[in-house]
Amino acid sequence: MNVRETARELPSAHDRRQRRLLVGLALLFFAPIGVAFYLYYGHSPLQPVGRVNHGDLVDPPRPVPQLALPLLESGSTPAGFLRGKWTLLYLDAGTCAEQCAKKLYETRQVRLALDRERDRVQRVFLAGPHCCDAQFLRVEHPDLIAVQAGAAAALVGVLPSFGGVPADTAGRVYVIDPLGNLMMSYAAEANPKGLLEDMKRLLKLSHIG
Repeated sequence: MNVRETARELPSAHDRRQRRLLVGLALLFFAPIGVAFYLYYGHSPLQPVGRVNHGDLVDPPRPVPQLALPLLESGSTPAGFLRGKWTLLYLDAGTCAEQCAKKLYETRQVRLALDRERDRVQRVFLAGPHCCDAQFLRVEHPDLIAVQAGAAAALVGVLPSFGGVPADTAGRVYVIDPLGNLMMSYAAEANPKGLLEDMKRLLKLSHIG
């Protein structure tokens, strides 16, 4: 093999090394949350006997779009705001009456009950055009990211319906993982203690977010 042929082969060898490096880095990033998901929802022998998750699994998980959404009052979110943290997402297309206020309260209490892990979790509220008492939200839910649901059609379209009930009227709470995958949903009548138990397990199993 002459020098010219060797020189032509060097870039391909370099490219192969670069690809292996990128694959390794990707595995380092994605593997922990994949392992957590498998241990918690899969068929791993490490699962506690008799353990059941309290929410409804979204299987397979659905990636949510990266969107910059207008906030309920002014400004907008960053495009990647649904990544980097665990997200409790709630949608109400109406005026946020009693049931809506109750779910916002419950998700607030769940996040607070996570104690030192609470900063790994954010709450997002997709609010309809006739919602809400902005001052009430500021006072009672200072950590809440309230955005305009009307501008989030692409995101709402990812939310599954259960029993034929559309997501915008179902009153469900959705869980999005730090990689931006919709993975679980809780019915309007679900006990918030179940959501809290599931979140504690997920946060314990995964160090992402």
